[in-house]
Amino acid sequence: MEKQFAVKAVQHMATYWAILEKMKGSQLRLTKMDDEILEHFQKAFPEFDPKETIDEDQMKSKEGKERWRDFMMAYEKKIDDYNFGTMLRANPKFEYGEKETIFGWFSDEVLQPKNRQGLNDWVYEQANK
Repeated sequence: MEKQFAVKAVQHMATYWAILEKMKGSQLRLTKMDDEILEHFQKAFPEFDPKETIDEDQMKSKEGKERWRDFMMAYEKKIDDYNFGTMLRANPKFEYGEKETIFGWFSDEVLQPKNRQGLNDWVYEQANK
């Protein structure tokens, strides 16, 4: 089960990166609920600054896990795989790599502020030089 989870997370990561290479993140919409999810995310995590490196220890602390669980449960009946684990770049300035990637149970909602602020647009620009 854990191996299947990891394989699916890597496939998801590769697909997301391929999308960013074909479309600016600032123009990307991942779901029909993007605006609602983004608004909820910003209320649930007002301290989150998408330009800064994510503090993995804080995110995976007991309090952090509880906050994520509460946030994700709002989508249990609305989004398939609402609690699917992902691989997330801790900082939008860098590609996926051993030190730059966080693996855990949080979802693409973290990507929305990064995308909306254009912090992932560099991937498109680099791929289309």
